[in-house]
Amino acid sequence: MAKKIKTVFFCTNCGSTQPKWSGKCPDCGEWNCMVEEKVVSGSKSSIRRESKKPVTLSKITGNNFERIVSDTDEFDRVLGGGFVPGSVVLLGGEPGIGKSTVMLQILQELRGERFLYFSGEESDGQIKLRATRLGINDERILISCENNLEQILNHIDNNKPSIAVIDSIQTVYSDTIDNVPGSVTQVRECAGKLLRCAKENNIVLIFIGHITKDGMIAGPKILEHLVDAVLYLEGDNKNFYRILRAIKNRFGSTNEVGIFEMKEKGLAPVTNPTDYFLSERMEHIAGSSVAVSMEGTRPFLIEIQGLVTNSTYGNPQRNANGIDYRRLAMLIAVLEKRAGLPLSTQDIFLNLVGGLKIDEPAINMGIIAGLASSYYDTPLDARSVFIGEVGLVGEVRSVPFIEERIKESLKFGYEKIYIPSNSLKTINEKLKTQVTGIESITNLFKQIF
Repeated sequence: MAKKIKTVFFCTNCGSTQPKWSGKCPDCGEWNCMVEEKVVSGSKSSIRRESKKPVTLSKITGNNFERIVSDTDEFDRVLGGGFVPGSVVLLGGEPGIGKSTVMLQILQELRGERFLYFSGEESDGQIKLRATRLGINDERILISCENNLEQILNHIDNNKPSIAVIDSIQTVYSDTIDNVPGSVTQVRECAGKLLRCAKENNIVLIFIGHITKDGMIAGPKILEHLVDAVLYLEGDNKNFYRILRAIKNRFGSTNEVGIFEMKEKGLAPVTNPTDYFLSERMEHIAGSSVAVSMEGTRPFLIEIQGLVTNSTYGNPQRNANGIDYRRLAMLIAVLEKRAGLPLSTQDIFLNLVGGLKIDEPAINMGIIAGLASSYYDTPLDARSVFIGEVGLVGEVRSVPFIEERIKESLKFGYEKIYIPSNSLKTINEKLKTQVTGIESITNLFKQIF
């Protein structure tokens, strides 16, 4: 009997299936998120497991597991202290960002007897060249250029590794599924089988997956609900810095990040980000300010550079590098309305030094100070730091972790620390003498200009 093949459309954003294509998903409302998928009529999922009788929660005994840790604190911090045995981790990022490189480095530093690295994109000779460049020659790492699911499961069963890496999950295919490798069905079904293998054998399984900036490729996005932890390696190929961020973690916090620097011999952890981001700062230059950002539970100081100049075109230019463009537009409007700065005829450029991308509003006061400094062409005090969110009516609002931010500023010799006035009620008495409370941006400008 001939197999019937029908075409459906799969939403990479919410996971729903639609019988016909439309530019907008009717379930989640997102645009351009539907991908075409061929489905064999009557085919069933290849994921199987034994049926178990339900038990009461009080009778379930907790597992006392020991995490598998490495010598790279930046990586372990993001995971919550290391890999949990039996867990499945997804490491995603844009192609060429350094996912395969960092995984080879981490495998060498992990504590374990045997690791399996499956590569469906490179030959063993290519992997050897990379390992040689990185200075990796570990007998515990077994390399296999296999991307057939059934063969991968056999190798895992025969070698009993502590950790298995699949690079990348989009290249894995199963003989029992007619769809091409990389399709939604292949990725989802193969990942499900591998997940069941990891749980039954109590091994750590790491999926590496490529994803575009919009997250439109079938792969990481459709697996986020399936795995235990989702890590994203962020950065720019033209920039030296990489940020490892957890957006899902069943065994730890999603607030932590790891910062790495791309060097000749791979990715090196940056243990003190403030030293890196402020090491080349030029003092006594108009438009330069310093703010304190929290990445997870760790504060670090960043330099904000603003440039305000007369526009030579009909429409003034607005350019933001490192923050959302709409936030820059909002802060410019606040400066115009609440501080009386005539910026409608000015070109405005903003840059967070080091290629960082920061979303938290605690750096708003630093942005305001930097732009005003450039407009007035008046340098700010070289030892000043700005901490606080700026609202639409020009008020400076409180931010979390204020004491940690203040202590980090004092640690690096910054003596003039401007914070929201309401935060003075919550900080230690000893710190009150070393900070200045700010109620609004007009109050701020009276203090710094």
